[in-house]
Amino acid sequence: MSYITLVRHGQANTTARDEASYDHLSALGNQQAAWLGQYLTDTGEHFPRAYRGSLQRHRETARAMGLADARIDPRLNEMAFFTLAHLYEAQHGVAIPDSREDFALHLPRMITAWSEGEIAGAPESFAQFEARVTSGLTEIAEGEGRAVVITSGGVIGMALRITLGLDIAAMARICLAVENTSLSRWLPLHGSLALTQFNALPHLDLPDRQFARTHL
Repeated sequence: MSYITLVRHGQANTTARDEASYDHLSALGNQQAAWLGQYLTDTGEHFPRAYRGSLQRHRETARAMGLADARIDPRLNEMAFFTLAHLYEAQHGVAIPDSREDFALHLPRMITAWSEGEIAGAPESFAQFEARVTSGLTEIAEGEGRAVVITSGGVIGMALRITLGLDIAAMARICLAVENTSLSRWLPLHGSLALTQFNALPHLDLPDRQFARTHL
């Protein structure tokens, strides 16, 4: 079966407040990705096709997983969260949160405003983000053989919106739930995608790796 497995990149720079500063893995993020690559090798999981977004954190995750030759596709890139968040703050007075608890309230509000065209100057519209993710996943689904895709939490959340018909608020909550280097899997069926696995972390299930489970 031609499963498509989406992998969220390893932990990035958690203190960042802009796109460039965020876009590299932490030491833990590299370790998470290396453990995932080793797990896939040890279990005999083979992917004839590998893809990644064009961001540095995607490249570093692919390299640590042993997939340095993954095909680059910018359609698999994350939404420009920090750019959107700064615009949202400037235009609506909603500050970028410092805690995960506040972030859980902030992200659904910001994505809702973005989807309704209430963030002027956004680098892309919500509809454009949805269209490019749909296009990228559709093209991958039409290929032959299992595929692994190294991408970001927002793309995985959008993939769930596309396949499960989630509303904006539900999609935002899914984005918050996606953990670093987690595996989510879809099976192409009759021109559509069926979700078969979400947010799995088998490479971090050992007791001495529980500390390595991260969301940001």
